[in-house]
Amino acid sequence: MTEERALNVALTTEPTAGTGRDRLGPLIVTIFGLYARGEDNWLSVASVVQLMADLGVEGQAVRSSISRLKRRGVVRSDRRDGAAGYALSEQTLETLAEGDARIFERRRATADDGWLVVVFSVPESEREKRHALRTSLTQLGFGTAAPGVWVAPGNLAAETRRTLERRGLAEYVDIFTGEHFAFGDLRSKVRTWWDLDELADLYADFLRRHRPELDISVTTPEQAFQIYVPMLTQWRRLPYSDPGLPLALLPPGWNGVTAETLFEELNTTLSAPAREHALAVIHGQA
Repeated sequence: MTEERALNVALTTEPTAGTGRDRLGPLIVTIFGLYARGEDNWLSVASVVQLMADLGVEGQAVRSSISRLKRRGVVRSDRRDGAAGYALSEQTLETLAEGDARIFERRRATADDGWLVVVFSVPESEREKRHALRTSLTQLGFGTAAPGVWVAPGNLAAETRRTLERRGLAEYVDIFTGEHFAFGDLRSKVRTWWDLDELADLYADFLRRHRPELDISVTTPEQAFQIYVPMLTQWRRLPYSDPGLPLALLPPGWNGVTAETLFEELNTTLSAPAREHALAVIHGQA
């Protein structure tokens, strides 16, 4: 597995399914993404272990998971003032910065945005680049309209260009923008370009797990942290699966809208007290 693929696996793996190896890494990346970047890109091992303990995870499992993240190039060892710790790698910082806009500032496309079409050609001798392109386009939210033809809402144009340039893939790609002129029913075609049933299931699972948390009386910053970090860890996977298609092309009552509203409500309510608890632990005040 290449460094780029390993990083993407670590950042987007479902945090609540599969083996313990798969489960802990995304939670740890969420903690680093939320709190290390404001602390000169560094967290001590002790503070990460304590924060994960607040989520019910044993210390040795945390240390093992961080070691795997280090091997994948997600974090790097960084000792400061005699304390063992880790910093996010430059590549991870760039990926998380891209994700911030998608998670917290994403705008749903409209019909006026048109469409983005990507075609690429990769020599057989560079098959790994072909896989990297497919992975990148999938994570950007592209669907497959035909073999070698990828399509996404037009409002993803700037992000697509930046991402492919940053990953050294631009030389293999042509990007076009425009509108669907003819033929056939576009709404029906969208269902073949994207797996909307799978996406709806992902949103349904998010709603099932986290809708009850709106009714929980959160009385301490620690309680907010315990709800917020797992919720955000599950949510940040979804913008990598959903291109934000215009609602007119989606099934009636699309549950992604309900899930987005739930995320916004929980984020507004919990992010500040969760940060308060995390910083108290990081600064040795908890």
